[in-house]
Formats: sequence, structure tokens, C-alpha cells
Amino acid sequence: MAEILVESATKAFGEKVAMDDVSLTVQDGEFLVLLGPSGCGKTTLLRAIAGLGMVDSGRISIDGRDVTYLPAGDRKISMVFQSYAIFPHMSVRNNIAFGLKMNKVSKEVIAERVEEAAGLLHIEELLDRKPSAMSGGQRQRVAVARALAMKAEVLLMDEPLSNLDALLRLEMRAELKRLLAEVNATTIYVTHDQIEALSMGDRVAVMKDGILQQIAPPAFVYENPANEFVGGFIGNPPMNFLDGVVQVDNQQVWVDLAGQRISGGTGVEGLQAFAGKQVRLGIRAENMETISEAAADALRVQVQVVEPLGAQNLLTVSLWSTATQSPTAPQTARSAHSIKVSTHPTFAATPGQELWIRFPPDQIRWIDPQTGLVIQ
Repeated sequence: MAEILVESATKAFGEKVAMDDVSLTVQDGEFLVLLGPSGCGKTTLLRAIAGLGMVDSGRISIDGRDVTYLPAGDRKISMVFQSYAIFPHMSVRNNIAFGLKMNKVSKEVIAERVEEAAGLLHIEELLDRKPSAMSGGQRQRVAVARALAMKAEVLLMDEPLSNLDALLRLEMRAELKRLLAEVNATTIYVTHDQIEALSMGDRVAVMKDGILQQIAPPAFVYENPANEFVGGFIGNPPMNFLDGVVQVDNQQVWVDLAGQRISGGTGVEGLQAFAGKQVRLGIRAENMETISEAAADALRVQVQVVEPLGAQNLLTVSLWSTATQSPTAPQTARSAHSIKVSTHPTFAATPGQELWIRFPPDQIRWIDPQTGLVIQ
């Protein structure tokens, strides 16, 4: 096992900065997931740790050893690629053994490690098959088994499940999580799939435009995003965002949302500094209380779409804008304030219906619209 330390790593391709002053520590035996959209720099960071691409500046160390400019073969790492990268002309046995043979490991040790890795991945009966006679999931297991057989200090995985169908990804997620907990390897796993990140990692590092946005345990990142990007990127549906204006009345903080007013709560003293200014409210679909009658500190909304999803109903509602209503104006909600609300599947709602939603103060994340950062 080994601790991985990345210090102020920067990498550019021409004028494009792919990785901008990234620093992080991966603890010995930890499973860290690098999460972000395509082009955010997560694979560039992984390749820099692997030695497949050198950084322009900064330092990378593994187990206290500076490996910043060491070739990949000298870093004592194993890597699983998105494309599997197994040899089509070799049997599964020889594919798993390939790296060991290149390192001139004895035949006895090779045989032992191949059997051990195949047993961990439950592919013992496939050892004499060629990749062409196997499914995508089986080929992925071979790629993982080859990496594990090396018994390297670090295991790096670059979107290893992205080529599998949805059902097989679900199965392999659980299998990989079990397996990596069993071998207790120090693992960095790259993905753009937030479900993989939240369900598998000990910690999640979210990246955007080459910059590390937040690194924390999955539940903390989901419930306490550091900024608007993290809140909007993680979650299905993503976090709702509404713009309002802060009002302070006798030390009581209120926020005006399209003419409707809610309490700013007591937990965010920083809101007072935004008196008279715009602020952004962030809240997740499942954290709102939906009610059929008007209530104190509840917002009036109109149902636009109802999506039954089995375990829940997902409502798309629009916030009523009292500022634009008049006695003769048609009673329509303001679509610019669209909100996704998760309700119990038995909650009755139809398009056009009027409802009220309440935001529990402890579930609201107030955001500075200028910086995108959560207000503390």
C-alpha cells in the first residue's frame, strides 16, 4: 500500500490548461474517485500520477518517494483503462500474466498470482478462453485481474465501466467495491458518472476546468456542496437554484423570490451582509416539503409536469411571480423559476394544479451569485 501526494501540479496543452495547481493527498488504502465532466482534467491528473504524461510544474510522490519524472514502469502502479487494453490473440491466463512476465517474475509466482486474481474476479473458468469469446463484462474482469495480479502499490482506474450497459455497470460497481475493499489497495478511480462516484468512493474529488472544486466523503459533497457547480453537477435531478433578494427587517433576514418571501433562517449569519443584494438559493428535490394548502413560509407554485418514477414522483413546478400578476392577468406561474420536487408516489398532483412548497432552513444552501461559493 502507499500514500499518494500531489502538490501544485499543473499541466497545459498549448494554451489549454488541463490541470491548474492541483494538490491532494490519497491516504494509504483509500479509494478516491476523481469526478467531473469531460475535459475537466481528471484523466490528465490520473495519467500524471501513472507516469503516462509529465506535469509542467509541481510534485508527485508515492509512498514518500518522488516520482514526478519517473517513467511509468518505475512507479510500482497498475492501471485499468477504459478500453480494457487486453490482447485479443492471448488467452485470459496469458493476459493476466503478461505484466508479471515482463517483470521477469518466476513461473511459480505467476501461476499463483494468476489463479488468485482470477478467483477474486470469479473468472477461473475463463482462463483458457480468448477475449473474442467473452462478453464486455468478462473482458473488464480480465483487465482488473491483470492489474491486481501485479500487486502494485497503487491501482489507477480510468473510467473502467463506461463501455458497459447500464445493468452490467450496476453489477460491476458492486463487484469492484467489494473487491477493492478486500484487497485494500490505494485506488484512484476516474469517472464522469456521479452515481459511480457517490456509491463507490471513500472520498470524492470534484474537478472543473482543471481546478479541484471540492474533496470530501460522498455524502458530505452531496449534502454540503462547496459551490454552485458541485451542487448542480452532483445529484439526479441536480440541485435547484432560485434567485432572490435579501431583505433585513429588525434583524430578521428574509429573501424575496419573485415577490414571495421566505425566511433566511438562523444558521447563515453571512446572509445579512447581502441586504438589498441578490442571492441564490440552492435546495435538492427531495428536501422540500410539498403541501396542498397555503401555509406560513411556504411558496405558491403551479405544477407543470408529473413524472412517476416508481419509488417517487418527480414534479416540475413553477414559482408564482406576484410581481407580474394583476387582477385581469391570466393566472400562470413564472416558468423562469422552475423547480424539481421529489414527492412520495402516492402524492396526488396533476399539471396545472396549485401547490405550496416549504424549504426547511437547514436544507437550504445560500450561494453568492458573483462567486458561485456557498455563503458560510
